[in-house]
Amino acid sequence: MLLVVNSKKKRRKTNGFTLIEIMVVVGIIGLLAAIAMPSFLRPRARAQTNACINNIRQIEAAMQQWALENNKATNSHVTHSQLLVYVKTPPICPAAGTTATFDSCYTFDTVSDTPVCTTDPANHVLQ
Repeated sequence: MLLVVNSKKKRRKTNGFTLIEIMVVVGIIGLLAAIAMPSFLRPRARAQTNACINNIRQIEAAMQQWALENNKATNSHVTHSQLLVYVKTPPICPAAGTTATFDSCYTFDTVSDTPVCTTDPANHVLQ
């Protein structure tokens, strides 16, 4: 007697990725992102520093122009509102955030004083 064996075997589909393979790829992408992130943040901080230094230059030029036009001495006191006439838009330190204002970002007293950034006075310094 001859037995016929069913030759159809159940096959699993192998068209997709396994969970382990997907987890390995996600882990590698996360590791690469963690390594690359400081490289992206460093230029941003440098750009903010340069923009703030340029703002300080602009404020100092406005102070000199104010003193010249109003016949003031170098020891004359100047306020933020007096300088707004000499700058198109009030300069704001980019590192200070969205709620910062001209008054809260930069301090100065007299015409001879160099404006100081209150956000990061150690790094945002006019040379």
